[in-house]
Amino acid sequence: MRQARAFWVVAPGRGEIRAETLRAPAPGEALVETLASGISRGTESLVFSGRVPASQHAAMRCPLQEGAFTFPVKYGYSAVGIVRDGPEALIGRRVFCLAPHQTRFLAPAAMLAPVPEAVPTRRAVLAANMETALNISWDAAALPGERVLVVGAGVVGLLAAHLLARIPGVSLTVIDRDGGKRKVAEALGLAFATPEESPGEADLVVHASGTPEGLRFALAHAAVEARIVEASWFGDREVALPLGEAFHSRRLRLVSSQVGEVGGAMRGRRSRAERLALALSLLDDPRLDCLLDGPSAFDDLPATMARLAASPGVLCHVVLHHPDA
Repeated sequence: MRQARAFWVVAPGRGEIRAETLRAPAPGEALVETLASGISRGTESLVFSGRVPASQHAAMRCPLQEGAFTFPVKYGYSAVGIVRDGPEALIGRRVFCLAPHQTRFLAPAAMLAPVPEAVPTRRAVLAANMETALNISWDAAALPGERVLVVGAGVVGLLAAHLLARIPGVSLTVIDRDGGKRKVAEALGLAFATPEESPGEADLVVHASGTPEGLRFALAHAAVEARIVEASWFGDREVALPLGEAFHSRRLRLVSSQVGEVGGAMRGRRSRAERLALALSLLDDPRLDCLLDGPSAFDDLPATMARLAASPGVLCHVVLHHPDA
């Protein structure tokens, strides 16, 4: 149980599997055998491609990351496994952890969030994305009856739309230039439109496309005094925006949402652990399986990551570490 294999990015666009020997768990630590992990394509593709700007190296570190963004680096934050050693109360339990892609790992017991029995292992890898979507919904502070656009039908955008659409009276449409995303959105019970089909101005626009064009679309479709919540991360890219046009006359508000801190009115009222536990509970919905891509085998990760980095339409890719996943 002390032998492990981990995925490392060793140069821009190149990864490899490395073996390592784990020490015994220290007091307050646990040894977790990974069942499955998830690849959050947006952020992990930027890491894999070497596009994390130097100014964000500290902010983008994962809790159990090893190495640095100048390479080599062991990165990832969606692992589900079983506790094999450590605090007695956790042994044998299925847990989620913000851990890299590794067959076994050590983690502080406080970082391990029990997975609800009703949530299958493969769906549980969505917990990190659901936590981000939950934070977006807190930052957005949507009101009953508002008109809402979610621009970008990736995993985070669809999960944010899934949460926001539950607010009474909200009229929500997911916008994506890839018409193929319509089927996924509709499987979640969400209205979908391409940019040409957009229903018009909105009181709240959540931007999650990761493209400058998407953010410009969000600004252009915001109603007077609307809020635009920027949920994308552009890495080292600069984005040109038309802030000299209707931005001021419409009194628009552009705010960022980032999962590193608890967002909105819940900051100071909920801990990160409480937010993650809530995110896991919100995964008790079989419809969310439509957001899962794959699976593929852990040993194929170097090739899989290269393929995903070049495939913008991929949702959350599941990596199987264990036959029981």
